[in-house]
Amino acid sequence: MITVKQAHSRTDLDAVFAIRRKVFVDEQKVPADLEYDEFDDEGATHYLADLDGKTVGAARWIVTDEGYKLQRFAVLPEARGSGVGSALLMKVLEDIPADGKKIYLHSQESATGLYLKHGFVIEGDRFEEAGIGHYKMSKK
Repeated sequence: MITVKQAHSRTDLDAVFAIRRKVFVDEQKVPADLEYDEFDDEGATHYLADLDGKTVGAARWIVTDEGYKLQRFAVLPEARGSGVGSALLMKVLEDIPADGKKIYLHSQESATGLYLKHGFVIEGDRFEEAGIGHYKMSKK
């Protein structure tokens, strides 16, 4: 069973950062100083996903001048392919205010299929962030 909740407590946020460290810093070799930013202290809405009672996924969204930006979607390797990424995305989209502002993200190349299934479209050319290929995508 998959459950997704907003992360508010210090314990929840520590779990968010632990998952992101495992996926982005340890696995993908993203420098830690690029992974953590001012939005981790305030300004982001964070999420945790559990699979069968084990915390295995995290995500967040922020408000930018362009709209709502979805970020830092991370699922531990042992939980990939189980629907956790989709569950996280659906909960985030459910929580974002329905005020007509743009909803967008920078997807790693390997994850574009997930976002395409949920109504996102690719905008523009491939680019790199932290040495990883990405595409800008927006919700249509």
